[in-house]
Amino acid sequence: MQGKKLYIGNLNYTVTDEELGKLFGEYGTVISANVIGSKGFGFVEMSSQAEAESAKTALNNFDFKGRKIQIDEARPPKKDRGRGFHRN
Repeated sequence: MQGKKLYIGNLNYTVTDEELGKLFGEYGTVISANVIGSKGFGFVEMSSQAEAESAKTALNNFDFKGRKIQIDEARPPKKDRGRGFHRN
């Protein structure tokens, strides 16, 4: 794993930023924890790569609020390639 930002999938739709941060805080310092609306996923940034790896190892497939969360290294956002409808 290269980074310290994690993608968290299969979240219960009721999970808050604070609850997610508290869960991951048991494995190191959480810089940020963001649940993306009611989409069932979010992101957690840890203070080091080692902490991120530790959290991923411990929490991947962990039952959190009735759902087994899936954890992976977050990928950088895709750049807009100018696709879509354009008017001249």
